[in-house]
Amino acid sequence: MGITIIFKIAAAGIVVTVLSQVLKHSGREEQAFLLSLAGLIMVLFWIVPYISELFETMETLFIM
Repeated sequence: MGITIIFKIAAAGIVVTVLSQVLKHSGREEQAFLLSLAGLIMVLFWIVPYISELFETMETLFIM
């Protein structure tokens, strides 16, 4: 796992936060909520392969 995934998650968090605040101040709370939810799902799709790799590594470690 490289440092780039951490930077990608941080950048996505900053972009989602800024856009969500803009939408909230313009009176579009539903769209702000959906944007936050979409950002969370996007980050989860990025992280799931790393979590799967972690579980596989733990499994092979404890089988030995």
